[in-house]
Amino acid sequence: MILDGKKVSEARLARLKEEIAVSGLTPELATLIVGEDPASQMYVRMKHRACGQVGIRSRGVALPGTSRTQEILAQVDRINRDPNVSGILVQLPLPPHIDTHRVVEAVRPEKDVDGFHPVNLGRLFSGNPVFTPCTPGGIMTLLQEYGVEPEGMRAVVIGRSIEVGRPMAALLLNASATVTICHSRTRDLPSITREADILVAAVGKARFVGPDMVREGAVVVDVGTNHVEGILCGDVDFERVRDVAGAITPVPGGVGPMTIATLMENTFRAARLQSCSGAP
Repeated sequence: MILDGKKVSEARLARLKEEIAVSGLTPELATLIVGEDPASQMYVRMKHRACGQVGIRSRGVALPGTSRTQEILAQVDRINRDPNVSGILVQLPLPPHIDTHRVVEAVRPEKDVDGFHPVNLGRLFSGNPVFTPCTPGGIMTLLQEYGVEPEGMRAVVIGRSIEVGRPMAALLLNASATVTICHSRTRDLPSITREADILVAAVGKARFVGPDMVREGAVVVDVGTNHVEGILCGDVDFERVRDVAGAITPVPGGVGPMTIATLMENTFRAARLQSCSGAP
């Protein structure tokens, strides 16, 4: 079974458009990008395009790659104080000379639609999330749409990043799965991944997961976006693993569209919460 994120995301965006239209609210997303990384620029364009699709206003702040941390913090502060902005997204990764932690923590938790602020991560790990990081949140929605219930399952996540691996593990744990996080120091990785009912690959290496690492009938979720000889591929060797897996996400068309749909849903949620609290 192919877990079609593009199909599911289109349906969710269509439903979200209707919800926004009748809400009486005017959500607005502000993106902040530093430097001229082509992949980051493409991702930001896709997010703005999705905003237009569902009726969310959007604005972009672009800073040169030579910007200092303090200059970026000043921009974040300005957007924080703008009452028209519902959600703020800082496009990661930032240039290596920037203090990424300071920038992420500068975003007000109530506008942190990426879910990376320590307050929002703390809520997630406590089992009471408000804004879930978009990629893990999108994966959980995709599993739910295809009737995959993690409760009681053995889940293995390859990758321990704060953007995907760790929050993914927390969400699966919150859904009553038994969760193992693997990483570059994990010994005998294939013996662990072969035990997984749900295997999430977020390792950043093209076609890293082969059929020898997958239990027959497992649900395989590929978070990777790698370019090999001009071809986009994931962290999973799709053509070989699909014959072993019971369900698998493709690249492209799997996790990526769900990430953007979740960002749109988070932005609308932020607008609703702010309208109730009166917060700017």
